[in-house]
Amino acid sequence: MGSIYTFMAGINDYRADIATPLTGCVNDVTEAHRLVDARTAGGAEVRTVLNSAATVAAVEDGIRTFLGEAGPGDTALFWFSGHGSQTVASGADLLIEATGWNQALVCADGPLPDKRLGALLDAVAARGAHVVAVLDCCYSGGATRDSVPEGLTVRSAPPLPGWRAVAGREPVLPEGPPRHALLAASRLDELSYEGDFGGRRHGAFTHALLGAVRAAGPDATYRQLLAAAGARVQRSGRRQRPVLFPETPGGVADLPFLGGAVAGAVGEHLLRFAADGWEVDCGTGHGLRAGEGAEGTEFGVLGPRGTAPGTVVRARSVRTERTLVDPVGWVPDPERAYPVSLTALATPPATVSVDDAGRPGAAARLRAAVASYGPGGGPAPLVRVVTAPEEYGDLHIRVVVRDTTARLSGRDGTEFVGPLPFATDGDAARVVDCLCHLARWHQLRDLTSRPSVLDNLVQVEVVPWDSADGRALVPDGSGDLVFRYAPEGGPGPREPWVSIRLRNRSPHRSLWCVLLDLTDRYAADPVLFPGHFIGPGHTGYALDGDPVQLSLPAGRPVVPGAECREWLKLIVSENELSTAPFRLRAWDPDGRGSRHSDAAGHPAADGVLRFDARATSAGPRDAGPVVQGAPGRWATRTFGVRTIVPSPPAATGRGV
Repeated sequence: MGSIYTFMAGINDYRADIATPLTGCVNDVTEAHRLVDARTAGGAEVRTVLNSAATVAAVEDGIRTFLGEAGPGDTALFWFSGHGSQTVASGADLLIEATGWNQALVCADGPLPDKRLGALLDAVAARGAHVVAVLDCCYSGGATRDSVPEGLTVRSAPPLPGWRAVAGREPVLPEGPPRHALLAASRLDELSYEGDFGGRRHGAFTHALLGAVRAAGPDATYRQLLAAAGARVQRSGRRQRPVLFPETPGGVADLPFLGGAVAGAVGEHLLRFAADGWEVDCGTGHGLRAGEGAEGTEFGVLGPRGTAPGTVVRARSVRTERTLVDPVGWVPDPERAYPVSLTALATPPATVSVDDAGRPGAAARLRAAVASYGPGGGPAPLVRVVTAPEEYGDLHIRVVVRDTTARLSGRDGTEFVGPLPFATDGDAARVVDCLCHLARWHQLRDLTSRPSVLDNLVQVEVVPWDSADGRALVPDGSGDLVFRYAPEGGPGPREPWVSIRLRNRSPHRSLWCVLLDLTDRYAADPVLFPGHFIGPGHTGYALDGDPVQLSLPAGRPVVPGAECREWLKLIVSENELSTAPFRLRAWDPDGRGSRHSDAAGHPAADGVLRFDARATSAGPRDAGPVVQGAPGRWATRTFGVRTIVPSPPAATGRGV
């Protein structure tokens, strides 16, 4: 690790013509200095400017010249505690200030605009240093402390008439995205506060952040520390929400505090102890299920000290932007934030409506079958019978019963399967078995991850087996890849043969991949690529490089106009996943149903998709050895494939 350069500015004693005095800012800088010394064993280069010495010129010079000494492999830390301010934006500033305001740090003699501060920090980063800024003042989320609740002081100064000219200096901004990390006390439109903590005045954010750093291990990332500090601020009742910028996964936000290599355990989400208890920072806005059944969603903890592989938290209440959770069998440290990843997803059930005109009692019989179909004789978790159209879910199945037959179709009337008998209670149970099978299949086909840093890192390429140039095919206007049987009697195989490649385009990540084949007979199988790691820049091949034969399923006549559909689904993960949730036999009206087959203990049979391979409270797995740990980040991609038997070209004649 290189050198650490730290420049800190703390201002309590503002002149009356600049801002009201504060009392906790010098304490902030003093404690931050002690923390940096402790973390670096006194090896950091630290310079501070306090009170009247912290002028705009001194702060700019400290960043430009002192922090500017940092080079490749070094870390540059800027810490500011004092007032923040905002002024009305005008002209070109309105293009980038959606709030209509410009923010600024208030130095001892006036404002330092946020855009100029950002340019100065990015200029240091451009020389190869890792740069981080901690700002404990009002409006700091825009790049920037006032007396309101009892015992609190706001760190905000109203703009003065002469400040507009000072703020009008236009810095030269480096090209490209921001290259420094910002940990800010509040959002750009919020106030920040200082108060008494253990008999000393501090900024609420500084107190929380220093506590989070002390409680965390040496590999804690900025994202984890900000989450832990924000939870502590929230628990203390302060009305401010700390901000991390930029928060792009895999970027500077996921570096350890004060720089270094990317931390080994980086999850998609963070677990922290907030005002309402333990929570994870995602909810219905990220695709999680709310309401009844949501407790099936679980998150695995990614290896911090004090946890064992397989440690999880379980959803208690799913809200829009967060999920309240309960730890299962362990006691987390409330002063820490833990990286977690989704390991079990409770999916919404398919809804079913019943049309039993001319066959009274059919709907009641089907409801009774649904109510007793699930594990232990309880209700089926994968389907729910409804009566009103406003209750219909994303997957809705219509059951139309006439005489002694039931037909299952989608919203548009297209039938999923052939007619099923419906005369006895046993027939009703068989219909429910089919409904659950359809729900499970659609659950797999429609499984979609939230936006992930792994998106598009692995490319699926489908190439005709006899292709001379090896060029991958592209979908047609419908979005499907289309393949056609060759004319009968021609050279070579009649069925289309292809090669399927999985190309890992990441320059540095080994990624675990599985390629599912989902058929229009409602089967799912990872046989094409059953789960392997692909090294950075390397390529994996379906069926170990053997040709993949695309053909109509057995029993479907190969006649002109016939076709079948399949869906290829790629699942990419940082760690190995269990493939048990991804296996589903084709629907067979004469075969054993899901409830009576080897799928009875299947991880999806309770309506929950599980992505790790550990044993669960629902019973042991029967799908191979247990693999401990959470999957880390994961991503999905699905595309359709159609195989067609073309009609022969129309005969043409020449009249006389």
